[in-house]
Amino acid sequence: MQKNIAVIRGDGIGPEIVEQALKVLDKIAELFCHNFEYTDVDMGGCAIDKWGDPLPEEMLAKCLASDSVLLGAVGGPKWNDVPGNMRPEKGLLRLRAGMGVYSNNRPAKIWRQLSSASPLKASIVNKGIDFIIVRELIGGIYFGTHKTEFADGQKVAVDELKYSEAEIERIGRIGFETAMKRGKKLCSVEKSNVLDSSRLWKSVMHRLADEYPEVELSDMLVDNCAMQIVKDPSQFDVVVTENMFGDILSDEASMITGSIGMIPSSSLGATKCGLYEPIHGSAPDIAGKDIANPIGTILSAAMMLRFSFDMENEADAIEDAVSRVLDAGYRTGDIFSSEEGLTLVGCSEMGRLIIENIQKG
Repeated sequence: MQKNIAVIRGDGIGPEIVEQALKVLDKIAELFCHNFEYTDVDMGGCAIDKWGDPLPEEMLAKCLASDSVLLGAVGGPKWNDVPGNMRPEKGLLRLRAGMGVYSNNRPAKIWRQLSSASPLKASIVNKGIDFIIVRELIGGIYFGTHKTEFADGQKVAVDELKYSEAEIERIGRIGFETAMKRGKKLCSVEKSNVLDSSRLWKSVMHRLADEYPEVELSDMLVDNCAMQIVKDPSQFDVVVTENMFGDILSDEASMITGSIGMIPSSSLGATKCGLYEPIHGSAPDIAGKDIANPIGTILSAAMMLRFSFDMENEADAIEDAVSRVLDAGYRTGDIFSSEEGLTLVGCSEMGRLIIENIQKG
């Protein structure tokens, strides 16, 4: 099978971690007789430096013409002082909107080999951490009107939070459908005690629940959810929520699994063309030192194979290889401890070890 993958290496550690993911994909192509063609795309700070724009239209067009997009990370302090509409992150928001990927799916799963790396007590971790956050991605406060103006002699900033019934319904269906494929439990997270947008969210979710009688729907206020994730994460199966809440909660969820460097994500819309990226940032402080953890990016590539290309066996091969490498005691710095039998390795060596452990069926 031939697939064209748009590759956004991005900023900071982005080029290093993406390079390892591409080597893994090359190994998969070799073993399973596929042909993956890569189209380089500039986005983020590197695009600002090169083109004066965090996502030039021609770069967006390359992504839209691809079968899927693999992204490293964007941003960094170098671009902190550029105008707000030209920040590296604006390129990412425009990419998501341009691709129409409204559903971001972030698994929070602790690998058994890393249970000791979780900041939670063993009694909590041993109950299990394996849930997924379905986050609405192209609506809400991040895409509302943003303005700063003078009023009564001082600056006043306004950020608009707006959702339509249709936007809530389409992400709600993703939540219900995901729950149907897992444990059939869906927790809808909002702030309906304060926000009109959340009250609309809650009403739409309950209307949808009538179409999915097998799914147990529960409601939870976002502040309570933040507490429950660290108190008893085993209670969650699928969480569905709006853009900003999902952004915050998914980062919290990633940390209880041991390291943000381990967590992949997929962003999908109405087509199979998706956006796949690790959930961590560009980590400019460690860029170029060959110490970043590439596993989140490698697992994002596995998600791309599974959800966009319907390559289940190939995705399993990558995930099994990661598990074997962790079983053997190899760790990058973010997941390393003084525990006996562990070996500290860098970014490129971790990639090499995973490739070495990829097996066909």
